Amino acid sequence: MQYQLDGKRVGGTFATKREADDWLARTRVESTARQQGKTGTIKTLKQAMLRYGEEVSPTKRGGDKEVIRINAILQHEAFPSNVKMSDLTPDHLTAWRDARLKIRARGSVLRDMNLLSSIMTTARREWRWISANPMSDVRRPAEPDHREVVISRVQIVKMLRALDYSSGPVRSVRQAVAMAFAMALCTGMRAGELCNLKWEDVREDHVILHITKNGKRREVPLSSRAKMLINRLRGWDEEKVFGITAQSLDAMFRKYRVRAGLSGFTFHDSRHTAATMIAGRMRSGSMPAQQAVMDLCKMFGWSRMDQALVYYNPKAGDIAARLG
Repeated sequence: MQYQLDGKRVGGTFATKREADDWLARTRVESTARQQGKTGTIKTLKQAMLRYGEEVSPTKRGGDKEVIRINAILQHEAFPSNVKMSDLTPDHLTAWRDARLKIRARGSVLRDMNLLSSIMTTARREWRWISANPMSDVRRPAEPDHREVVISRVQIVKMLRALDYSSGPVRSVRQAVAMAFAMALCTGMRAGELCNLKWEDVREDHVILHITKNGKRREVPLSSRAKMLINRLRGWDEEKVFGITAQSLDAMFRKYRVRAGLSGFTFHDSRHTAATMIAGRMRSGSMPAQQAVMDLCKMFGWSRMDQALVYYNPKAGDIAARLG
């Protein structure tokens, strides 16, 4: 069924004439609102979020997770899903923010607010649904405190033992997780970076990461121990070095952490631990302190030196020992 609308032929397939008439009526209303710059008077916040998930999220790294987050936000109590975009005010969003902060951590709420702000910015700039972003006038919660967890050597040993770590070649997913944990402690690589690492990107003294968290390519140097770990993984998977997904890695790590009777740390804390251990080794040698910091930033992919302070977490006693 086709119609002439604003000089253009539009149409679609419908089961009944009533459905076709309803669609045509909506299309005419939307066309009129668009011409008058009043699309926001007929479009809801929910419609904006769904459109963003269909058109914008797929163009991003991690777009699938963003769509999941959008759908989750739409289920939140107190979220103004059905409010028309033109009627949406900071008060609507402030009430939702306060309700979420009562049951969720600041970091989670902050991520949701940043996503909503991006959606509304797109609705303003590209779709012309609104003339201002109401999220701009909503106070953000304070940034969450950075985790300062360094996994102890005793915990590392117990964790590797629980994961059946051995000096031989990898024979099981459980051992592959052990190798990933050991490699993370040697290099500071993230779980996703380890799981996406391909054999074609392994060099003699470094590995190449084409996709990282900040979207930039990074080369990670390999210590003699890291090289040994990689050699033990040969033959386990033809394409990827560790042959496991990030989801499997996270699930297995949590499972065997419980079996080892441990708690209080995550796989990502291996990055903090690696930064602390590697920085200690660099500084204890003849390397000047400034060069040690710059090398650490290059290895971990930090664009600013102050980022090293987030991940480098030595104990006061360790610093005192190096002072002499």
